[in-house]
Amino acid sequence: MNPRESWLLFALGSAFFAALTALFGKIGVAGINSNLATFIRTIVILLVTAGILSLRGEWARPANLSSQAWLFLVLSGIATGLSWLCYYRALQLGPLSKVAPIDKLSVAMVILLGIAVLGERPAWPTLVGGALILAGAIVIAVF
Repeated sequence: MNPRESWLLFALGSAFFAALTALFGKIGVAGINSNLATFIRTIVILLVTAGILSLRGEWARPANLSSQAWLFLVLSGIATGLSWLCYYRALQLGPLSKVAPIDKLSVAMVILLGIAVLGERPAWPTLVGGALILAGAIVIAVF
């Protein structure tokens, strides 16, 4: 499998599992505190990831990571946690069919952040796709 197909396969897997995350999350937060639900989800993710690292023999010494890697992984973890807390609360309060697509505005936002922060120069199809995601989220939120 060439590298292009490899990242695409994982991206499609991510989308599929994100869809299941939304469905299972909506069902799972019914009747419980959304923050507690996020905590339980986080423990499960920790255990699953530790299991994968163990099975694949991929454990490494964290001391070998640069301070920049540590900083941005910690910031990413904080952002992920806040995203999950907001997402589960939104699932608790709103319909799955609106919450999940609006959450995917992150795709359009990351295109803009890639441009502003990393200096990326996306191709026109990427910009058009981001604009369509934005338009779709507006239609879903308003109507």
